[in-house]
Amino acid sequence: MRCPFCGEADTQVKDSRPSEDGSAIRRRRFCPQCSQRFTTVERVQLRELVVVKADQRRVAFDRDKLARSVRIALRKRPVEDERIERIVNGIVRKLEASGDAEIASTAIGELVMDTLKEVDAVAYVRFASVYRDFREAKDFKTFLGAMDPPK
Repeated sequence: MRCPFCGEADTQVKDSRPSEDGSAIRRRRFCPQCSQRFTTVERVQLRELVVVKADQRRVAFDRDKLARSVRIALRKRPVEDERIERIVNGIVRKLEASGDAEIASTAIGELVMDTLKEVDAVAYVRFASVYRDFREAKDFKTFLGAMDPPK
């Protein structure tokens, strides 16, 4: 692993630990060249996923972009970081298990919305407002009117 500080190619692993849900390995590393320490995260990747955008462009799936979107939707909501990580891992596993190497961006958006709907109604509406491109208050009213009543 290359050092992010000085670019040295030969860094040493000082400590390895599985993440709380066991889906990743966190490695604490040390660079003998510049003496800096840094952490890397290693995850199992079943296949290379490609996202097919609305304009038919194909881009590599970016787990970090998905995680960022979910975190933004859940910002200031009573959901712990560990649960957010489990949510993202679950979405990625579903995408990988679908058997398709190419996945439509709309399918990913719908999967995220379905997941957030079960986790937090406010996060669900936040994500939907961006994903469905709400432009006016009536868009929110229409969307909220179509939502299932709270249980």
